[in-house]
Amino acid sequence: MKFGEAVARILHAEGVESVCGYPLNYVFEYAAQAGIRPVIARAERTAGHMADAISRISSGQTIGVYATQHGPGIENGMGAVAQAYAESVPLLVLPMGYRRDEAHIDPNFNSTIALRPFVKAVEPVNDPAQTAAVFRRAFSRLRNGRGGPVAVEIPRDMWFEDVPEPFDYRPAVRTRSGPDPADVRRAAELLVAAERPVIHAGQGVHYAQAWPQLRRLAETLATPVSTTLEGKSAFPEDHPLALGSGGRAVPLPVHRFLEEADVVLAVGASLTPSDFAVHFPTGKRLIHATLDPAHFDTAIPAEIGLVGDAALTLDALQSEVDALLGGEGRDPDPVAAEIRAVHDEWHAQWAPLLMSDETPISPYRVVHELMGVADVANTVITHDSGSPRDQLSPFWRSVTPLSYLGWGKSTQLGYGLGLAMGAKLAHPERLCINLWGDAAFGFTGLELETCVRERIPVLSILLNNAHMAMEANAMGLSQREYGTMDISGDYTALARSLGLYAERITDPGEIAGALRRGIAQTEAGRPVLLEFVTSREIRISTHGGDTYLSPVPDNFA
Repeated sequence: MKFGEAVARILHAEGVESVCGYPLNYVFEYAAQAGIRPVIARAERTAGHMADAISRISSGQTIGVYATQHGPGIENGMGAVAQAYAESVPLLVLPMGYRRDEAHIDPNFNSTIALRPFVKAVEPVNDPAQTAAVFRRAFSRLRNGRGGPVAVEIPRDMWFEDVPEPFDYRPAVRTRSGPDPADVRRAAELLVAAERPVIHAGQGVHYAQAWPQLRRLAETLATPVSTTLEGKSAFPEDHPLALGSGGRAVPLPVHRFLEEADVVLAVGASLTPSDFAVHFPTGKRLIHATLDPAHFDTAIPAEIGLVGDAALTLDALQSEVDALLGGEGRDPDPVAAEIRAVHDEWHAQWAPLLMSDETPISPYRVVHELMGVADVANTVITHDSGSPRDQLSPFWRSVTPLSYLGWGKSTQLGYGLGLAMGAKLAHPERLCINLWGDAAFGFTGLELETCVRERIPVLSILLNNAHMAMEANAMGLSQREYGTMDISGDYTALARSLGLYAERITDPGEIAGALRRGIAQTEAGRPVLLEFVTSREIRISTHGGDTYLSPVPDNFA
């Protein structure tokens, strides 16, 4: 058996359904021979983003695989690996390597060395007899513990070598662990005694598929629930106890209830400090439940730490809470009424933008109309960096798990389109949407051709304000003197030339109709770009629900 056949057999045994990447890497041929679909992007980074989404949308049950050429291929694709590392996504990275006799000759790019700072593990295959062992180690690290990319570098002269037979590969085991029962009892007592507790849920709830446990505990305690951007959709946002999700943009209910909380249970969340995460107020008693103990006390001191899988942790907490409450849940109506009142106050503040008839179009109007047109329960939506993230995340109400692919620890422009494409590969029956801006289009816009060629009918919603709006307040002088913030393009014409269905919308009254036509086209199997010409809106919901403008450095005013 040739080495490439052995690799394909391993991928098949581990449940891999597709390999995303860019040639030349011999894995594409061997994968195709084994019935595993190769998906070829226009550039390496987007292929990595597609594979990333496959892991996310399946809670890590199906591992996304990302393959590149040796040298310049993986050099171009390092951003996708770094993004997966920042977001703790289990991603198998298969870069080709230089021949074994060339691998350590400077300046040849050596993935085993170069990728080490932002992968969970990286290892080359240098001996055909070690093929099964190397890949089993890789998949074990992918399937256990906190997520993150794992790289196996394959020297290009390995592919046609013979692997000793009989070839025996057994898929890696998957394990779960739970917290110390004594700590669970202390946490349950603290939650039951709290006057204003809040549960803050992260993406660990998604990977543990702990959605029913989260809902049951919240309902038993009548406790409000907020989520991180990565955890958004872990708790249905049409639920009476839902506060929404917080990132750089924060709905008023999230801000208000966290400010007034006496006890916060953060479950499945790292609480990593970030400009794109909720800024926790000080003085709260924190129960931190996370899979990785390295997350404890990074920025916020925890009173109680619970280490383990989110589902097992929530099950254990539920048992203790039930015992303390005698099996009786608390009345949710007073808390629900308070949440509704705060939400209504906040929504009234933002209604003029959400329903604006002004031209250029308000981007908030596009989000509002999309909520009304799309079948939200059967939609997977993501965003790009910058304004689209902050305009979408507070106002899109996710109601089913993994229907929102949120991110923000790293903020690479162009990430969202690849995520939507990967989601569509995994769930062809769903409407998969990417909301992005014209700056992001400049990074990955030509991947729309990949959507056509690879038959990936996503709905791409482009907010075009011909400007880098979020940076405007910090770059006033350079803009006035040199026009550094202005960008341009006829993206609809470009999309049509690539084979997409595309429309350019300038009238607010045409938003809903264009969205309906676009959705119908995706249902017919055609990828779509809808380009909305929007205002240069930089107001976002944050802090106390007030609008916020990026600060202007005094020396640049």
